[in-house]
Amino acid sequence: MASKTLTNSAHEPGYTCITFSRDGKLSYTGGSDSLVRIWNMDKDQYQEPEVAYEADEGITTVASSNDYWLSGSHDSEVRSYVHGKPDLHGLISKAAGVSIRDLAVDPAGKRVAIATDETTVKVVDIKEITNVISLAGHRKCVRKVTWHPSGNLLTTSSADGTVSVWDISGPEPRVEKTIDGVIPAVSDPESTDFMHDCSVVWHPSGGHFYVSSRTHDIVVISRPNWDRLPSFSDSSITSAITALALSVNGLYLASACKEEIAIWSTQTKRILWRHAGTPNAIITQLAFSPSQNLLAWTDNEGILTWWREPVPAGSPDPIKQSGAANPQGGSTKHKVPATSWGTDDDVNISSVDSKGIAAGENGDGNEYGDDWIIDDLGDGMEDEAEGNGKTEGENKFVKEMVSITKAQPAFQPGSTPMQNKRCYLAYNTVGVIEVADQDTHHIVTVDFHDRSARKGYHFTDHFKYDVAYLGMLFFLCERGALFACPPEQEHPAQVLYKPYGTWSSQGDWEYVLPPNHRVLGLAAGGERPTKSLRDPSSSGGDIQGLGNVVVATSAGDLTFLSGSGMERIVLGLEGEFVSMAAAEEYVLVVHRPGATTIDGSQGLTATLISFEEFEVLQEKPLPIPKGHVLKWIGITDEGVPAIYDSSGHMHIMINFRRPNRASWARILDANTLERKQNRDESYWPVGLSKDILMCIILKGRQEHPGFPRPLIQELPVRMPFRNKNSADASIEESVARERVFIDLARDGLEDELTNSELDKREIELDKSLIRLIQSACKTDKAPRAIELTKRLHFAHSISAASQLAGFYRLLGLQEKIDAIKRWREEQEVTPLETVRERRRELEQEDRYMKAPKKPFQDFEPPRKIDRPALARPAAVVEHTEFTASNATARAVRTRVEAEEHSWTPPPEGKRKRDAEDEAGVKDLEREHHKRCAVGEASTPIPSPKSEVFLEMRRLCGPN
Repeated sequence: MASKTLTNSAHEPGYTCITFSRDGKLSYTGGSDSLVRIWNMDKDQYQEPEVAYEADEGITTVASSNDYWLSGSHDSEVRSYVHGKPDLHGLISKAAGVSIRDLAVDPAGKRVAIATDETTVKVVDIKEITNVISLAGHRKCVRKVTWHPSGNLLTTSSADGTVSVWDISGPEPRVEKTIDGVIPAVSDPESTDFMHDCSVVWHPSGGHFYVSSRTHDIVVISRPNWDRLPSFSDSSITSAITALALSVNGLYLASACKEEIAIWSTQTKRILWRHAGTPNAIITQLAFSPSQNLLAWTDNEGILTWWREPVPAGSPDPIKQSGAANPQGGSTKHKVPATSWGTDDDVNISSVDSKGIAAGENGDGNEYGDDWIIDDLGDGMEDEAEGNGKTEGENKFVKEMVSITKAQPAFQPGSTPMQNKRCYLAYNTVGVIEVADQDTHHIVTVDFHDRSARKGYHFTDHFKYDVAYLGMLFFLCERGALFACPPEQEHPAQVLYKPYGTWSSQGDWEYVLPPNHRVLGLAAGGERPTKSLRDPSSSGGDIQGLGNVVVATSAGDLTFLSGSGMERIVLGLEGEFVSMAAAEEYVLVVHRPGATTIDGSQGLTATLISFEEFEVLQEKPLPIPKGHVLKWIGITDEGVPAIYDSSGHMHIMINFRRPNRASWARILDANTLERKQNRDESYWPVGLSKDILMCIILKGRQEHPGFPRPLIQELPVRMPFRNKNSADASIEESVARERVFIDLARDGLEDELTNSELDKREIELDKSLIRLIQSACKTDKAPRAIELTKRLHFAHSISAASQLAGFYRLLGLQEKIDAIKRWREEQEVTPLETVRERRRELEQEDRYMKAPKKPFQDFEPPRKIDRPALARPAAVVEHTEFTASNATARAVRTRVEAEEHSWTPPPEGKRKRDAEDEAGVKDLEREHHKRCAVGEASTPIPSPKSEVFLEMRRLCGPN
C-alpha cells in the first residue's frame, strides 16, 4: 500500500496537541479553541469527531490511560474523561491560577505527572487523587514530563534548559541526575520556541533516551551513567527540531522541523524517509500509532495530519517487536521495581537471542530475520557463514538504503525567512530592507547605515515582495533597489526597480514575467557615477545611466536589463540557479550544473559574466566541503568575488580579471578565530574587506538574525596558515594577504600597472619583508633571506637587506644580495616589467579568433608555438696549430716530417748535398717566421682561452 497523508482543520490557529489511546483505535487532539476532539482511526479525515467542551481556555495537553483520557488547559484544571467518550469523569487537579503545561501517564496507567507554570511537578494517582507526590526544586517552570518504561523514573524538561531525572521508586523522590546544556532555555510562553516539544523520549529498552537539542540535532543519553552517545544529525536539517516521536518497537524515530518530517533509523542514525511539512507552520507534537503503521501530528495552524504507511511495505514493521529494536545491542532485561502503589513482576522487555529474534518467539518478532540490511556499511553486507543452510531464494528481502544529498535551494544573499511575521529581504553594508507582514499587505522599510548620505523610506506593499536586492558596494548604493513578488493565481510575477536618485514614481519601472514563472534571484550593478544622482540630469549626474539589472527566473535563464528597464539579452543558465551578486562590471552567478552527489557534495559552480559583452570571464566550481552548503556570496570592498559556506570558510576569487585563470583563495577559517574558542556561536556575513569581516554573531545554532535589528560586528580577516609556532607567523600572514590584494588591485589598472596608492602599499609591504629578512639573518637562515630578498619591490629595499646581512656579519649572504641588485639593474628586470611581460603573453594567448575567409577553411598560418629545444649555436674562434692562420707553418712542418720519415743514410759521396738541403729547410722556416713577425710584431700570439674571451666580448658588445 502506498503511503498517503490525510489532513483536517481540526482546530483554530494556535498551539495544538495530540495523543493516541492505548489501543491505538482513537486519537485525541486539543487546541487553542478550548476543544478536545476524539477521532476514530478507522475512518477518513471527513468524519465528524466527538467534542469535549468543558475547558474554559485553550487546551495545552492531552494524555491517555487504560480507562480514561485526560486534558489540561490554560484554565489551570486537569480533567479526566471516560475512555473514548467526551463524558467528563471528574477533576484530577487544579493549579493555583497558572496554566497546565503537560500531562504524562505512567506505563501502568495508574498515575499522571502534571507540569504547570509553577516550579513543582505533581504526581497524582488517577483513581485516588489525594495520593500526591511533589517534585520540587526546579528553578523555572517545567515544560514537559516523560516516564521511564519501568515507571520508576520521571524526566522533567524545564524552561531553564535543564533535564532532571527523578527517582520516585522510594518513599521520597530524589533527583538522580540533572543534565544541563542540551535543550534550549526558553522562558517566554508567548514565543514560538516555547511551542516546541522538548520532551525526553525513552527507548522501550529503558537504556537511553532521545531529546532534541539546541544545536538542531537529536542527542542520545545513556543510563545509568548518563553519558552522551553519538547524536542524530543531518546536513539538510537547518532549523530547530520542534517535536520527536518513537515507534512502539523502537526501530524508528520521527522528528519534525520547519521544512519536513523525517523518519530515522535508530540503529544507523540516518534519515530513511521524509515528508514535507505544512508551509510556514510549526509542528507542535508528533505521535506514532501504537497499533498500526501510522504517524500523526498537529501544527500551530490547527491542522491535523495523518501519514498512513510512513514505513513502506517491505521494511521492518514499526509495531512488531524485533531483535533490532535495541540499537545498543545485546539482550535488555530490567526489573520494574516496586512502586508506591504496588509491585510488578520482572519484565523482559527485549530478550534477544544470538540470531536477533526475540527469545521465545516463533520468528514473528522479526519477520525478515538477519537478511534485512539497515546499515549499508554494517554487518548485514557480510557474507553468510558456510553451512548456514540459507539458499539464494531466502535472500530476496535484502535491501540497501541510500541517503541522497538534498539540493540547496535558491537564496538571496542577506535575506532571512519569515519568522514572527517579520523578515529581512536584504542586509548588507549599505543598508537593510525589512518586511513586516500585516496579513493583507506588507510594510517594506528601506534603511541605510549612513543616513547622512541617504535617507531611508518605507512603503505599503500589496504584492508581498519576497525577493529584493540592495547594492553591496558603496557606488552601487547610488543606483537603486530591486523588488520581486511571486505569482499568485492570475497575477504573474513582476520586478520593481526603484532608483534612489529620483524618489518620484517617474524613475520606477516594472518588468512582468510570463505566467507561472517565478523570480529566483536579483542583482544590480553598474559603473561608478561621476557625480551624485541627486543632481539634475543636465548637470551630468546620471549621464552614465542607472546601471544593469539581472533577473534569474524559474525558466532557467538570466535576463539582463538596463537600469531604465530595457531588455538587453536572455542567457540560458546551465543547471539550477542558487544565488548571485553584482559588481561594477560583472555579475557573479552560483548554479548547480548537474546534481548533488551521494557523499554530500552540492556540486555548485560560480560563473562571472560581464555586463557589456556578456562574456563568461570565469567558471569555477565552489570549494565547499562535502556535507556543507553555501551561506553567502558577495563582493568585497575591493570588488573581488567572495563566498562563505557553513563550514566557516571564506574564499575570494583571485586572478578573476585574467580569463579562465582564476582560483579560490581561502582567506578566513572562522573556526580558528580566538573569540570562537569555547563558544557556541556562528557568523552571518554582511560584508568583507581585505582586513575585516563585517558580520552578525549568532548564538548557538541560530541560523539567521532576528528582531530587533542586531548590530554589525567586525572580525579580523586572517589567512588560515597552519604554522603558528613561529614568532614571525603574523607578519608572514599579513605579507601573503597584502600581496594577494595588491595583485588584485594591479589587475584592474591599465598599462601603467601602478599608481601612488599601490606604491605606498608596496613600500609598506617591503618594510614587512625587511623585518622577516632581519629575523632570518638573526637565525642564520641564508636561503630564506635570499628568497625574501627576491620578493622586494624597490632597489633601496634590496640595499637595506644587504646592510642587514652586513650588520650580522653574513658576508656571503651580503654578496648574493648585492648580486641580485646588480642583476636587476643590468638586466632592467623589475616586478613591474615582469607583470607587463606576463600581460603581453596573456593577450597573445587570449586574442580574438578570426572568422575564416571561406566556409570550413582557414588558410592563415598556424600560430607560433614555443617548445623546449636545444640552445642556438654560438660562434667560437679557435687558435691552434690547425687553424687557418697557421696553415703555412703547418705545411712546412708536414713536409719536413714526411721527409724525415722517408730519410735513409745516403752514400758517402752524397752527404754534402743532404747537409745543404737541411740548411735550406731551416732557412725556409726562418723566412716564414720573419714574415709573421713583420705583420704581427706588436701582437703576441694569444692563448686559446684568452682569444675565446676576447671574441665573446666582441660579439656581445662592451656590456
